[in-house]
Amino acid sequence: MEMQNSRTPPANGKPSPLTRLNTFVAESRVGKRFKLAERNTTFTTELRAGTATFLTMAYILAVNASILSDSGGTCSVSDCVPLCSDSSVAASNCSGANLRLIQPDSSCKFDPVNPGYTACLQNIRKDLIVATAASSLIGSLIMGTFANLPLALAPGMGANAYFTYTVVGFHGSGNVSYQSALAAIFIEGLIFLLISTIGLRAKLAKLIPKPVRISSSAGIGLFLAFIGLQNNQGIGLIGYSSSTLLTLGACPSTARAALAPVFTSGNGSVTILPGGTVSGDILCLHSRMQSPTFWLGVVGFVIIAHCLVKNIKGAMIYGIVFVTAISWFRNTTVTVFPNTDAGDTSFQYFKKVVDFHVIKDTAGALSFKSIGKAYFWEALVTFLYVDVLDTTGSRVFWEKNPGSLYSMARFAGFTDENGNFEGQYFAFMSDATAIVVGSLLGTSPVSTYIESSTGIREGGRTGMTAVTAAGYFLLALFFTPLLASIPPWAVGPPLILVGVLMMRSVVEIQWDDMREAIPAFATLILMPLTYSIAYGLIGGIGTYIVLHVWDMGEGQFRKFGIFKVVKGGNIGANGAESEADRDGSVKALEV
Repeated sequence: MEMQNSRTPPANGKPSPLTRLNTFVAESRVGKRFKLAERNTTFTTELRAGTATFLTMAYILAVNASILSDSGGTCSVSDCVPLCSDSSVAASNCSGANLRLIQPDSSCKFDPVNPGYTACLQNIRKDLIVATAASSLIGSLIMGTFANLPLALAPGMGANAYFTYTVVGFHGSGNVSYQSALAAIFIEGLIFLLISTIGLRAKLAKLIPKPVRISSSAGIGLFLAFIGLQNNQGIGLIGYSSSTLLTLGACPSTARAALAPVFTSGNGSVTILPGGTVSGDILCLHSRMQSPTFWLGVVGFVIIAHCLVKNIKGAMIYGIVFVTAISWFRNTTVTVFPNTDAGDTSFQYFKKVVDFHVIKDTAGALSFKSIGKAYFWEALVTFLYVDVLDTTGSRVFWEKNPGSLYSMARFAGFTDENGNFEGQYFAFMSDATAIVVGSLLGTSPVSTYIESSTGIREGGRTGMTAVTAAGYFLLALFFTPLLASIPPWAVGPPLILVGVLMMRSVVEIQWDDMREAIPAFATLILMPLTYSIAYGLIGGIGTYIVLHVWDMGEGQFRKFGIFKVVKGGNIGANGAESEADRDGSVKALEV
């Protein structure tokens, strides 16, 4: 039976307004450019598909900015302001026998965070919201216009966490500055563009051992879930323990304490050890599981989980919107606008609702000063690996990696028997170009989103779906005050559930083969526990090499005639083949 589409006129012979609109667009230059009729789709179907795609990935606007702002961005000690020794006295009135003005040092970036640094972070978060929306807009627009594929792009989850917590470090406590990390992404994007041009992507993906490739996406998912369970960008369920390292948390902010490596001198004065930093409020002193924001985050988790179970589109958005809306009420225990100077400033900006924020600090902030350091190249290679695997890797194992560009093309039915699809060259180029653009705006690498499958399920078959999603990202640029007011306990549940979605690849690991299972497990466990994608990959690849070094050596020895495989268990002299070698079935190794 032939399926009727929306271009088929009704029984009375008079086409409906939607049918006439679809027919008009399909026959226009725009419709022919996007091949609407050729791909058996309509203008309204593409609009609906683009809307569905945006709704399922719009959470990245808040989540990405929240994660990246933890790096501190371009904020530094110079943004901190002098404070009076008596915290109840303003710096301008700090005069008297028992009062002194304390000049800021490197500790001003950590709890208790200096008010000047806090104000800088608020501006950085606004910049990053705009950078996220703009890079998603440009990437999706390029993909839709040039590749004509229904695939939307945005800064990738996992890469943003690695950028913040491993490369740059919390509030700039890592080995590479925010500016240098952007430079690493910029160079990585150019390399990515080059290898896309000359067709080296698939060959690079094949260099990574198969169990490490398969388990890396699940390891990144565990990494994201681990972040979502903590305080900075999560619900705060996990806290610090001096005996077990991790334990149950979820205590109110008034019951939490920061930690720091300190030295107590003979006169009783306490100073931070050289190179030491003050942590966030990670230690629960009492009142575990009594945090109001934690329980509100749990409600958001249940909402998102239920929507995912029922396959409701925009599941992540519903949970974020509910938790955020509750948190916008002032004078409550879960408010995101406390009665402080910072809370008052945030509330005044929130009340604007509509405001077009111009990027002031993150755009063009690249610095190549660290290009000669090993940490710089470690970050660059890791970013390159994640991007290569996210697209080309699926050509090697696309049935096992549902989150990449090839997989989305296959899901839409665009691939042939060789895995190729129409527009793949421009798709790769769009992906690489978006990475370069994102680095110039100040965000982590941009990639194709698995949420594009939602639009494809809605019937999206052309680049008009991606262009529609880009249009929504354009609208998001004007609602920065609302997006900047989303609290961490609203961001945590999506991070945890994104981790759930990324765990699906573990079923493809050959757990019965220990030479495959052990490297895969090493990759899985090391990514979250070392807070680094790079260390997880190094551990997985290193373990794979150790477990396969005998087989590799044996292959080389056999290649040069030192070892030889013979059959029947009979060993001939000087490599002579015995009669059993020809018709026997048992293999032995001859030296």
